[in-house]
Amino acid sequence: MGNEHRREAATRERLLDAAEMLFAHKGYDGITVREITRKAQCNQAAVNYHFRSKKNLYLEVFKSRWIPRSKRIQRSFWNSLERDPHPSPELVIRHVVKAFLYAPVLDEALVRHYQLAARELAQPGEAFDLVTQTIEPFLNALAGLLGRSQAQEGLGRVSMLGALSIFGQVLCFALAHNMVKRITGQEFNEGSTERLVDHITTFSVNGLQATLPGTTDGHRGGNSFSSA
Repeated sequence: MGNEHRREAATRERLLDAAEMLFAHKGYDGITVREITRKAQCNQAAVNYHFRSKKNLYLEVFKSRWIPRSKRIQRSFWNSLERDPHPSPELVIRHVVKAFLYAPVLDEALVRHYQLAARELAQPGEAFDLVTQTIEPFLNALAGLLGRSQAQEGLGRVSMLGALSIFGQVLCFALAHNMVKRITGQEFNEGSTERLVDHITTFSVNGLQATLPGTTDGHRGGNSFSSA
């Protein structure tokens, strides 16, 4: 690759870096091409050259950054279950929560990842189909896995609402960590994150059991996020 090609590739990566950060913080309609190019330290013609339009740049952020990151997170979950072909519901939930909270990506990238997803899920835009097409198969597989593991324990099958509830908790805590830190007085570190994993796991196991037909009282659990 010649020097010119390397410069063009570097400019393209800077544009994607800047666009991902700004789109995550302000949303698609909240920024301009000029803001992106200013942050990327290049001229506006570079956006037209590499992406043709702001819309295409936005979609490329999802195609080349968000989707591959989602796939890595999902793979980390499936890899964690390889040693146990018949996992319990608690183990399934624990591993999925850990996969999303201990994702194999940098912390700052993970925050941007969830911000981008939350914006599209809350107010569907240009990338909504890309997000749902990436998340939906995983949620279907998770619901099926939980259903099979529950059936093994005589607990019945879990609905998609159960899988969505688990995903929603993870997304909430990932996005609201500053509020959680202020309310609980807990810094986000390895210890508190592990307690959060325990809390979401226990809460979800009890919640899923309590929603089964004929269930009047779910299994009791502990391990709240703010406990010592």
